[in-house]
Amino acid sequence: MPDERTDGREGWIPSTLRVVLQPEDREMELPRARAKNVARLLDALGLRRGTALVARDGVLLTPDVPLYPGQTVLVRKVMSGG
Repeated sequence: MPDERTDGREGWIPSTLRVVLQPEDREMELPRARAKNVARLLDALGLRRGTALVARDGVLLTPDVPLYPGQTVLVRKVMSGG
């Protein structure tokens, strides 16, 4: 069974990471060059820090955490009511 990170092509690793946006439930791929860490990911998405939570494998990530090609991250926009 091929490793899901290699897309079935031996030795091939994608140069993008997959982003799942919520609450829109939309998926997109971003070049790793635009999202080397969580802070840059939020910048690339046009989101300010503090307006979204970012998680990978169910673990919340801080802005300084590096991101790598082939990973999937969840970006959950937070809303406040008033």
